[in-house]
Amino acid sequence: MFDHETYLSPFTWRYGSEEMRHLWGEIHRRLLWRRIWVALAEAQAELGLVAPEEAADLRAHAGDVDIERALEIEAVIDHDLMAEVRAFAGQCPVGGRIIHLGATSMDVKDNADALRLRDALDLLLDRLRSLLAELAGRIDERAEQPCIGYTHLQPAEPTTIGYRLAQYGLDLLIDWAELQHVRQGIKGKGFRGATGTSASYTQLLGAPLRTGPRDAPPSAAALEARLLAELDLDAFLVTTQTYPRKQDWLVLNALAGLAQSLYKFAFDLRVLQAQPYGEWSEPLGARQVGSSAMPFKRNPVNAEAIDSLARWVAALPRVAWDNAAHSLLEHTLDDSANRRLILPEAFLATEELIRRALRILRGLTIHDETVARNLDTYGTFAATERLLMELVLAGADRQEMHERIRVHSLAAWEAIQHGEPNPLAGRLAADLALLAYLPAGQVRALLDAGDYVGDAPERARALAKAIRAAL
Repeated sequence: MFDHETYLSPFTWRYGSEEMRHLWGEIHRRLLWRRIWVALAEAQAELGLVAPEEAADLRAHAGDVDIERALEIEAVIDHDLMAEVRAFAGQCPVGGRIIHLGATSMDVKDNADALRLRDALDLLLDRLRSLLAELAGRIDERAEQPCIGYTHLQPAEPTTIGYRLAQYGLDLLIDWAELQHVRQGIKGKGFRGATGTSASYTQLLGAPLRTGPRDAPPSAAALEARLLAELDLDAFLVTTQTYPRKQDWLVLNALAGLAQSLYKFAFDLRVLQAQPYGEWSEPLGARQVGSSAMPFKRNPVNAEAIDSLARWVAALPRVAWDNAAHSLLEHTLDDSANRRLILPEAFLATEELIRRALRILRGLTIHDETVARNLDTYGTFAATERLLMELVLAGADRQEMHERIRVHSLAAWEAIQHGEPNPLAGRLAADLALLAYLPAGQVRALLDAGDYVGDAPERARALAKAIRAAL
C-alpha cells in the first residue's frame, strides 16, 4: 500500500526496532480493539445479555483483521473505530450484530492505548536494563583510572573515567526509577460510556434477559471489574469519555527525562572525541564513511543522532500538556490526531536513543595515552589546590601563597599556549617563598595529580553496585 514513492516517517524503517513498531502498528491496535470487544461480549453472555454463540463467533474471528476492508469503510463513514466494527461484524455472521453493545469508542480505544503504553514501557525498560548493565561494567572497569576533569570546558581537578561514567549512570538510574513508577501507574478508562457515568451499561444491565429472569441485575461497576480483570488492567477511579490525558503527559515526561540523560552523555562524548581533547571516541565501522568530502573524518555520528532525536523527544511533552489542559469538559477530539504521532514516535525515538547509546558503550574507545597526556599537561594546575592547603598547614599565609601560585600558573599557561612543556612544577619548586615552608621534593610530589582523585573510585563502584541492585 505504501512504498518509498510516497512520504514515509523515518520511524517506519529508520529509527526504532521492529518489536516497538509492532506494538504501535495498526494491525496490533485493531487486534487489541477486537480483544476488548470479545471480552465485552463474553461478559455480557455470562450475564445473559447476549447469546453464548454470539460471543463465541466474535472470538473465532478476533484475529482476522482485514485492514484493507476497514479502510474502505472508513473512507465512506469517516470513523476509524466504527469502520473496524463493521469490518469485524462482516466476518461474524452470528455475533456481528452485538459488537460494541453498550460501549462508546473510547471504552475501546483508551483501554487499548493503556495496554499499548504498558507494553511499550516494558519493552523500553528491558532495553534500558541492558544499557545500565553495560554501563555498570564500564564504571567498574575504569573506576580508578585518573583523567583530567573539566569545568566550564576548561581543565579542572582530576577525576576518574569511572567516576565520570558514574554521573551518567546516576541520571539513568533516576530515569529507571521514574519509568518504573510511571509503568506501575498505567491505567485505562474502564467501561463507562460516553461521559464516564456508566449510564449505558446501567441501562443495558436493567434490560430483560434473553436467558430468563434473574434475582437482581449486576451493577455496571461489577461488569467493569470483570472486564478489567480479563484485560489485566486497572482503571482510573473517575473518568470522562477518556482516561485523563495527564497520563500521556506523565509518560512523555518520563521519556523526555531519559532522553535528557542520554543527550548529556552523547554531548559529552562529542566534546571528548573532538580535538584537542581526543580522549574518547565512539566505535567506527570498518567501512564507515565519515564525510563525502573529507575521507579522514571520524565523526561521532551515533552521538549526534542521539542529540538530534533527544531534542525531538524533549519537545513532545508540551503537546501532551496541551492535550490534557485543553480536554474541555467531558472531552474534545482535538487530541486524537496528534496522539497518533506523539505516542508511537516518542517511544520509537527513545528506544533508538537507548539502542545507539548501547552501541556506543559496547564499542567505546578510551584513548589511554591521550588521557594520560592531558592529565600530565593540565593536572599540575589542579594539584596546586592541595599544595596550597599543605603550605597553609605548614604555617604559610594562604592569601599570599594563593597569589604566588596564581602568578606562576598564568605564566605556565602562557608557555603551554606556545607549545612548550608545562613549566609550572619547576617554577613552584624553585620559588623561595614556598621553599620556606616545604622542601622542593615535596612540592613536586604534591603537584603530581595522578592520585588527586579523592574517593572517586569508591563512589564510582558504589554507583555501579546500586545500578545492579536496582536491576
